[in-house]
Amino acid sequence: MVHSRVEVLLTAPAIVCILGSILLAQQDDAGLVERYSREGLRALAEQRYPDAEKAYEKLRELEPEVAEVHANLGLVYFQEKKFEQAVPTLQLALKLKPSLSKTDTLLAMSLSELGMYAEALPGLERGFRRSSDPALKRVCGLHLERAYTGVQRDSDAIEVALELNRLYPNDPEVVYNSGRLFGDFAYTMVEKLHQIAPTSVWMHLTAGDIYKSQGQYDLAITEYRQVLALDSHLPGIHYRLGRALLSRSQQNNSAEDKAAAAEEFQQELLMDVTNANAAYELGELHRKAGRRDKAEYYFNLALKRYPDFEQAQVGVSRVLLAEGKPELALPHLRRAVSLEPDDANCYFHLAQAYGALGNVGEQRKALEEFQRLRSQSERRVQSLLKGVLSSTEVTNQDLDPGSAP
Repeated sequence: MVHSRVEVLLTAPAIVCILGSILLAQQDDAGLVERYSREGLRALAEQRYPDAEKAYEKLRELEPEVAEVHANLGLVYFQEKKFEQAVPTLQLALKLKPSLSKTDTLLAMSLSELGMYAEALPGLERGFRRSSDPALKRVCGLHLERAYTGVQRDSDAIEVALELNRLYPNDPEVVYNSGRLFGDFAYTMVEKLHQIAPTSVWMHLTAGDIYKSQGQYDLAITEYRQVLALDSHLPGIHYRLGRALLSRSQQNNSAEDKAAAAEEFQQELLMDVTNANAAYELGELHRKAGRRDKAEYYFNLALKRYPDFEQAQVGVSRVLLAEGKPELALPHLRRAVSLEPDDANCYFHLAQAYGALGNVGEQRKALEEFQRLRSQSERRVQSLLKGVLSSTEVTNQDLDPGSAP
C-alpha cells in the first residue's frame, strides 16, 4: 500500500472565505464558527490532526451545507488514514460543490487506499496528468501506479513509473516502487513466456539469465547449452555461456572452465567481431595469464568498437604499466576516470602511473581519492547492484593481491 502524506490542500484565504459566508448565514453561531475555523486551520497547519478533526466535526454540525468544511474534514480523515470516513465526506463535499479544487484527487487517493482501484482511476488520472503541484502530482502518480496494477493494466503502470522516474529521479520512494513494479512485471512476463513457449530458445535463455543472476552457474550453463542446441547462431549466446563458465571457474578454481570460457568468447567474436564485451573478456584472461601482447590486442579491439568502455581503458593501461610504459597508460586512465569518476580502482592505477612518472603530487591526489572512494559503503552497494542488474556485465578490474601504488 502507498501511504504518502498530502499537504494541506485548502489555504488560509479559502478558510477566511468560508468564514465570511457562514457569518452572513448564521449570526447567532458566528462566534463558534469563527473559533472552530481558527482552531481547525491552526491544527491542520501544525499537523495536529486529532485536534483538527474535532474542530471540523464541530463546524460540520454548525454548517452541514458548506462544502469546504466537508473537504477539510475529508483531508483530516485522509491524513489520519481513516479512509472509510474520508470517502463519504469528500463525496459530499463534491456533491455540494463540484468545482472544489483538488478534492476530487484526494477522493481518488482515498478510494485507492481502500483498494477500490476502478473507482479511483478517473480522479487519479486527472490529478496526475493535470496537476501543477509537484508534491501532489508525485503522490497521485504513486497511487495511480498501484491502481493500474490493481486492475491488471500493467503496461499503463509501467508508463506511469517511467514518467515518475523522469520527474523525480532521486526520490527514494519513487525509485523503490518503480523497481518493485519492474521486478513484478518481469516475473509476469517470464510466467507468460513459460505458458506460451516453454521449450523455446527464449525460455531457455531467460532461465539461464535468471540462474546466472542467482549464482546457480551449473543450471545456467545447462540452459545456455540448450539454447545453443536449438540455435547456435543466436547473437550473444556464446558470450553468455562464457560468462557463466568464467563465474563457475572463479568458484571452483577450474582451469578447464576458464579455458572453455575463453573458447566461448572466441566463438562469439567469430560470429560478431563488434562484440566488445567478448573482446574485453579475452583481453582480461590473457592479462591475468601474463600474455601481454594478446591482452593488449583484445583490449584495443574492444575499445575500437566501444571507445567509452571504461573497464577496457583500465585493462589496457594495466598492460602498459606492466610493460613499463606509464606515459602511454596515463591517457587511458584519465579517460577511465572521466567515464567513471566513482571507480576507486581507476584512481589506484592512476596513482601507479603518476608514481612511475615521478609525479609525487598527482600520485598523492589520486591515492587520496582512491582511499576516499574505497571507504564509502554506498559505493560498495552500488557495485553489488551493478553486478546483479547490469545486462552487459563484464569482469570488473579488481586490484591484484599485494599490489600497491
